Amino acid sequence: MESREIAAPNVQSFYQTEINWDKLNKTKFYVVGAGIFSGVTLALYPLSLVKTRMQVASNDVLKNNAFSTFRNILKVDGVTGLYRGFGTVITGAIPARIVFLTSLETIKAASLKLVKPFKLSQPVQAAISNGIAGMSASLCSQAVFVPVDVVSQKLMVQGYSGFTKYNGGFDVVQHIIKTEGIRGLYRGFGLSVITYSPSSAVWWASYGTSQQIMWKLLSHGNDNASVPSQWKIVSVQAAGGVMAGAMTSCITTPLDTIKTRLQVMNNMNMQKQNIREVIKRLISEDGWRGFYRGLGPRFLTMSAWGSSMIVSYEYLKRICLITEDTSVSSSRSN
Repeated sequence: MESREIAAPNVQSFYQTEINWDKLNKTKFYVVGAGIFSGVTLALYPLSLVKTRMQVASNDVLKNNAFSTFRNILKVDGVTGLYRGFGTVITGAIPARIVFLTSLETIKAASLKLVKPFKLSQPVQAAISNGIAGMSASLCSQAVFVPVDVVSQKLMVQGYSGFTKYNGGFDVVQHIIKTEGIRGLYRGFGLSVITYSPSSAVWWASYGTSQQIMWKLLSHGNDNASVPSQWKIVSVQAAGGVMAGAMTSCITTPLDTIKTRLQVMNNMNMQKQNIREVIKRLISEDGWRGFYRGLGPRFLTMSAWGSSMIVSYEYLKRICLITEDTSVSSSRSN
């Protein structure tokens, strides 16, 4: 009897992989999280810039692959050229992430409660609750994220193949408002919602499901399973992030290419186009494979971001766990 009482908390502590939102120190979560995710963004930003350059490339540079594009940026602009628009992204990404993570955790907890009465398998429950939370969180954060995306992408391609040059993010905002009004900051908003909301749903659903499946394969899917080591937990989370990123990039790259073109086309060499005209131009320039421009960098970005982000995110949740709540729940279980 005593051994059961000792074993039960161990099993519960392991299967509480989704640390409840109400058990987190919110202030610490936001402050430390801003630092961690800013560091991850800093490391992976060059891949995002190369992907954007490839998606808006003109016919004369279509032959360049990701490495050639990367090398050309270093040759022309140096290392700083790989971080064009980074300041804008970081400034806007912090509030966007606060909105996203808050929505994600609260909606995930609510969704899990809704699906539990249906007695579905753990992978299916994880897919549904994570998918709903990921899509909803993305919808909530788009109002902040889209203007940041528009401004940063214009900075990424400035001076490239005839694109307009700017004096920083504030100059871009002024130019957009002057020529297009506030609506210009939300160019591609509908397509961003169509791209990122399903993308977020696929990512989080894939991550939740893959984790459950991997734990089953590693014989940690029953009540008698031993608690895995911290290294094994991190490895499974990282692998889940890679798989989720790979699947999401393959599904959503065509929409991302169209969205990027819509957001940066207001420059000296391109006339305004609607979605239909952008699609026709892509097909005429490079056939149907044009929709997958930048797939390599996007695949690497989403896989690398997925694994590093989720490991950082799970670590962040653990260090922000309120110890008082843990001790209280532990004493109650005894």
